[in-house]
Amino acid sequence: LMSFKYKLFSKPLTALPTGKILINTLNAHSYNAALNNNDFKEALMSSNVLLPDGISVVWAEYFINKRKIKKIAGEDIFKYEMRLLNSISGTCFFLGSSQDVLNKIYQRAYVEFPNVKTGFYSPPYKSHFTNQDTQKMLDVINSFVPDVLFVGMTAPKQEIWAHQNFKKIKAKRVISIGAVFDFYAGTVKRAPKWMISLGFEWIYRLIREPKRMWRRYLIGNIKFIAQILKTKITAEK
Repeated sequence: LMSFKYKLFSKPLTALPTGKILINTLNAHSYNAALNNNDFKEALMSSNVLLPDGISVVWAEYFINKRKIKKIAGEDIFKYEMRLLNSISGTCFFLGSSQDVLNKIYQRAYVEFPNVKTGFYSPPYKSHFTNQDTQKMLDVINSFVPDVLFVGMTAPKQEIWAHQNFKKIKAKRVISIGAVFDFYAGTVKRAPKWMISLGFEWIYRLIREPKRMWRRYLIGNIKFIAQILKTKITAEK
């Protein structure tokens, strides 16, 4: 799919490839961010699975490639993996966020997925990790050897870190799901189901956090639409 650059996953989650895989998500915000960040772009393009986590990328895929795909949010892959792990008494590790959020995730997962053994680590809160920081993170994860590693450090930091350290991580699946840590912990409320199904989740987030989100959604969405139109026009020349 040369025109839209990114090869988006379009099958049901039950059709995910087996073996060690790196899973990331793409939405309008990450698409825009990757335009000016080659490390981020490379991390997204080298994903084994790239999920269409946003109604805008679903629309863009159809607009440019005439391919109908379904939105698969970070929360969808998270719940799918947790149910799967629960059925096989598997293990998962949560890397990212604050200790408070991780404690809340533990309390909820302990009740909802009692057969899953969970590990946690809250890395230092900074824009760039030192080699020592990264080594400590790898040591903690690899001594646990999880079936699934969930990385929640916000984009593009989480995707770049997961991509750069993928070969050193002893986990079958490495999944970057940022905001899901907060949604699951209950520290950030997700939109009601009807809004999500209509593709209005971004409006809900904008209303909830206007100061933080206006640039991402109002300016970001216009920028995304302009990019997609440009891509379409170029492809048709």
